[in-house]
Amino acid sequence: MNALFQAAKEVSGFMEAQGWPCCIIGGVAVMRWGEPRTTLDVDITLLTGFGEEERYVNMLLKRFKARGPDPVGLALQHRIVLLNATNGVGVDIALAGFPFEEEILQRASFFEFDEGCRLNTCSAEDLIVAKAFADRPKDWLDIEGILIRQGKTLDIDLAGTP
Repeated sequence: MNALFQAAKEVSGFMEAQGWPCCIIGGVAVMRWGEPRTTLDVDITLLTGFGEEERYVNMLLKRFKARGPDPVGLALQHRIVLLNATNGVGVDIALAGFPFEEEILQRASFFEFDEGCRLNTCSAEDLIVAKAFADRPKDWLDIEGILIRQGKTLDIDLAGTP
């Protein structure tokens, strides 16, 4: 299993063991739904709601090393936790709390990327929305790849919305 998948499995597995709703987004999710590309880190969405973020962040920091100074302040101000998995791969955790973010987690599903590496990823449709919101050139290339690969299987109306 490559280092990226190891990091994703380790950190998301820790969250799942706590009973925390989470899913993989970003470049690793693109590997499932779009045209695979190189990515250097793992992006995860974690449902914390509002008001309890510090408890989640402190538990994450007890288990994983922070990237950068004042990780709690960064998390509380910008709703992002920057960590390293034990193998050194960067993991960016977005703290989710809005209803639409909760729906993303409800629509997420597991996918086996490699033998022994089953990860919960956001849906292709939610990945398209997230990529459009990020609005970087590589995100638009990712969207194009998802549209090409998934084509008519995409639920454009999100009829499957919980």
